[in-house]
Amino acid sequence: MTGRIITASVGVVVSLIMGCLIALCLDIPMWVGAVCMVAVAVAASFIRLPNGLRAGVYVEVWTRQVVEHYTHAMEGTFLDGIPDFSQYSENDVIHLSDVSGDPTVLVDNTTYPLDIEELEDGDVSIKLSKFETKPTQVTDDELYALAYDKMALVKTRHGDKLSEGMLDKAIHAFAPSEDTTETPVLTTSGDPDEDGRKKLVRADIIKLRRQLDKLKVPKKNRRLVLCSDHVNDLLEVDQKFQNQYHDYTTGVISKMYGFEIYEAANCPLFDSTTKKRKSFGAVSGANDYEASVFFYVPRMFKCKGSNKMYYSKAETDPIYKRNIVSFTARFVALPQKKEKAVGAIVSVKA
Repeated sequence: MTGRIITASVGVVVSLIMGCLIALCLDIPMWVGAVCMVAVAVAASFIRLPNGLRAGVYVEVWTRQVVEHYTHAMEGTFLDGIPDFSQYSENDVIHLSDVSGDPTVLVDNTTYPLDIEELEDGDVSIKLSKFETKPTQVTDDELYALAYDKMALVKTRHGDKLSEGMLDKAIHAFAPSEDTTETPVLTTSGDPDEDGRKKLVRADIIKLRRQLDKLKVPKKNRRLVLCSDHVNDLLEVDQKFQNQYHDYTTGVISKMYGFEIYEAANCPLFDSTTKKRKSFGAVSGANDYEASVFFYVPRMFKCKGSNKMYYSKAETDPIYKRNIVSFTARFVALPQKKEKAVGAIVSVKA
């Protein structure tokens, strides 16, 4: 109510000023111009337009708002703190330098001249993934009949789904393709649940930590994203984790054995017998389970590209009289290097 009063007051003041200025230009009494302009503004306020369309639909504004919405929706998730390379994107392609190997560090060296090492590098071009929503229709009848702004709700829903798709693709990309010495895929060892799946226990996380220590992965910025099954496993048996989960207000659930613990709604599927990651969007098979994913934050990157809104007005659809809207966004999140930077824990059958 207060907001409406303030808006109305501002509108009256603006109308008075505009009326006085017009009166001065027409060489008539200023009070006449002010009264006329206020009268016009009041009359215009009673003209009924379709809900949500009084100000029209501005494609640039809506596109920016959807981008802001899905960007905000990804805050407080496992993507927090990951290096953002968006400024390096050109025409929805990002170019990365692939440097092989690391320089050797000498301690208290006394031998000179030093040997010269060459770190070979190369340019890697990565095309940003395209995320698009299916068109949503809103008829003119709905806009007139509904008590809420359906077009604004549609915008919010599209932003939500775009963020969900980006998070799902990102956590799949961060997972190792298969179990190797430098990209370990471990299995759970807890008691079986009612479906015969071995549950995750703290000992499994300690085992992963031990593997990473052997690989000399830096202890800072280790992040473990738990799948839903593994979150529930820990909630059942771990009172400390349960308390932390109940109280957490940021993206990090807790810190456990040097890992920042996050969760994701749709973690990648792994074949529990081969320890190989299934393709993105694959249907779950008899031996497939979602895996919890580890990654070393500084070795990952994310990049946002172009965004576009597709919109057609009801005026251009004389048969169905419907407004149609959809959005396309470009985004990618990948490891800069997987070796000694990613890992996973997958459930197995008892």
